[in-house]
Amino acid sequence: MELLEGRRTYRRFYQKEISEEIVGEILRAARLSSSAANKQPLSYVVIRSADKVNQVFDCTRWAGYLKPEDGQPGEDEKPVLFIAVVENLNINPDCDTDAGLAIANMTLAAWNRGVGSCIIGACNKPRLSEMFGLTEEQKLHTVVAFGYPSHKSRIEEVKDGDIRYYLDENRDYVVPKRQLEDVVTYM
Repeated sequence: MELLEGRRTYRRFYQKEISEEIVGEILRAARLSSSAANKQPLSYVVIRSADKVNQVFDCTRWAGYLKPEDGQPGEDEKPVLFIAVVENLNINPDCDTDAGLAIANMTLAAWNRGVGSCIIGACNKPRLSEMFGLTEEQKLHTVVAFGYPSHKSRIEEVKDGDIRYYLDENRDYVVPKRQLEDVVTYM
């Protein structure tokens, strides 16, 4: 549970490289994820070079609940790695669940090694698809940003129904979560 509670979304990073070993663990975690009918329709694009990371970064939008100057990582806070999750439509045209499982595995494997992540669906998918050389049979699902977090992120209980995350006085993220009894029905 400690691993799950700590694996929050992180949006500001130290400019420290992630080792090949850890990147390999993240990718192995994705490969090991469950897959509907074991079709394994996902593939991954790894973006590590600073130039390519900046190109991908320029196609992303961050922290929709916050003003851009608060939510968008600064020049010295950008991720150092992106992994794009690609759906291969000729294998399975409906594989969002597979993608979610793979992303969960990747982000947990990363956090297990102290590497934070941010799952980004708000991005210029046509431009990124072209950059990644995707074919008509491939669809960009998400890009996941990785890096060693330069801030903290903590959970608090939802107050007055407001689920919007925010920055506290230290610029750390606070993420409201609903109570268990508000989201579970026993039958």
